[in-house]
Amino acid sequence: MLYSLFAILLAAAVIKIIRLKKAAREITAAFADRLQTDTNTLIDISSRDRDMRALAGSINTQLRILRQEHLRYHQGDTELKNAVTNISHDLRTPLTAICGYLYMIRKTDDSAQIHRYLDYIEERTDAMKQLTEELFRYSVIQSGEPDEPAEEICLNQMLEDSIMGYFGAFSEKGIVPAVEITETKVIRHLHRADVSRIFSNLLNNALKYSDGDLTITMTDAGTITFSNMASALSPVEVNRLFDRFYTVEAARNSTGLGLSIVRTLTERLGGSVTADYKEGRLTLTVQL
Repeated sequence: MLYSLFAILLAAAVIKIIRLKKAAREITAAFADRLQTDTNTLIDISSRDRDMRALAGSINTQLRILRQEHLRYHQGDTELKNAVTNISHDLRTPLTAICGYLYMIRKTDDSAQIHRYLDYIEERTDAMKQLTEELFRYSVIQSGEPDEPAEEICLNQMLEDSIMGYFGAFSEKGIVPAVEITETKVIRHLHRADVSRIFSNLLNNALKYSDGDLTITMTDAGTITFSNMASALSPVEVNRLFDRFYTVEAARNSTGLGLSIVRTLTERLGGSVTADYKEGRLTLTVQL
């Protein structure tokens, strides 16, 4: 009797081991296949063993993470290639113009013509400087946390100061901003330089895309909106405004990093930024 019971237990153990080995082989084969193929199919095994299914589930979780990182890598690689192309174009165009104007200067003795060519050269040089500075700022922002400590700041005052700083630029384009800022002081514990950069980039974005109007509002809750008509944009382009290096034809001499910097800084400060486009009106909303 004891011998028969032992034989049954031994047979059950052997069967168990065989099934576990089969499940292990299935996991091994499926794992190798998922690594080699571009698929979202997860690992599935025939075994009902709780531990083996838990192992398969754990591997599936890691495969999902690996898949996401793989897609992020390829997306970043594509963005980088597009960035190199765009930046090369944006730098080569003014460089070509500068070379042309220098050639014309050598060919003339007319001082008025020379001064005009020098003005053109200065304009193109400023454009190149703006592009390179934007790239530098973006690389600094992506490198990590800011060096300066956070402090209590009044968002109302910072927004007003930023708007005043762009008064001349808006005037040149015939834009008179309609500003409605709450009288209630909105105090936040944030990095002053980051908030200043966020407001500056959003105002600069309005300069690029506005058809001639701009409405800026700020609520007691610290919700800030920048809204303007932007007929040069499309819903597809608006959905990509926060993508790195993305530019539209209406905004040449741009790295496409302005709003990407806004999103990076806003999220780093614990806030959010969104874009909405309805009937030709672009509305950017920042919550700090």
